[in-house]
Amino acid sequence: MFGVAKNALQTVLINGRCDVDVINDGKNPDFGGLMPSPSAATLYRLKHLVAAEGYDIGIGTDGDADRLGIIDEQGNFIHPNEVLLLLYYYLLEYKGWKGSVVRNIATTHLLDKVAADYGEKSFEVPVGFKHISSQMEADDSLIGGESSGGLTIRGHIKGKDGVFASSLLVEMLSVTQKTLSDLLSEIYGKYGYAYTAEGDCTFKPSQKDSLYHKLYVEKLLPEFDYDVEKVSYADGAKVYFKNGGWVIARFSGTEPLLRIFCEMEDKEQAEYVLQQMKDFLSL
Repeated sequence: MFGVAKNALQTVLINGRCDVDVINDGKNPDFGGLMPSPSAATLYRLKHLVAAEGYDIGIGTDGDADRLGIIDEQGNFIHPNEVLLLLYYYLLEYKGWKGSVVRNIATTHLLDKVAADYGEKSFEVPVGFKHISSQMEADDSLIGGESSGGLTIRGHIKGKDGVFASSLLVEMLSVTQKTLSDLLSEIYGKYGYAYTAEGDCTFKPSQKDSLYHKLYVEKLLPEFDYDVEKVSYADGAKVYFKNGGWVIARFSGTEPLLRIFCEMEDKEQAEYVLQQMKDFLSL
């Protein structure tokens, strides 16, 4: 994405005897007119190229290469939640490694199911990679990551590394001799499917105090259609449903946004609950 990963990642992959083609590798201070964040929207060119030319994987790294976005062999964007699932499952099932997983409060709970199946723990921490690194060190965890596309594993650096994560995904394809879509199907076949809906809501500066008061002081929530197990205010307002789903609303620490995430059994449910939260907050 016109960022800094080109030389490092290309060197690793070519030395691993991969056939590599590179796009968006020139020096461009405005990143080609797009935000250098590897999302489904910004990687649209890569999505079409992978599908049209028959590549095994498409890799996009952000400007400073600490986060990644992945395209499967069919041209589908692989959500960072799914990247974490793939790598944690690969390390446990195919490499035979042991260890817990650390995820932030807005990252998929399917990681908990994978951990439990192998007799491991899953830790939930606030948003911010320092919390992930700290908990990984405390429990000697195998992998830690977040739904925004950053991750690391035990024995590597205590920060996010998109070059390393990309290389590990390529290793996974080589070792398993399976496609990304086949591996995801294998995981969902064992642990069930979950969809994460996301919404970034802008608000006027004058609205922030009232939103904060409504969520964190009065602790008001919508009348959800699903039974609530508990509510946490450790980082934002997170509602845990008895069916295993959840929704969280939290203020961004870097932008004037209220971020809402919801994970449910399917896309329709997740987007419905997300909209309920938006409507309740008048966003």
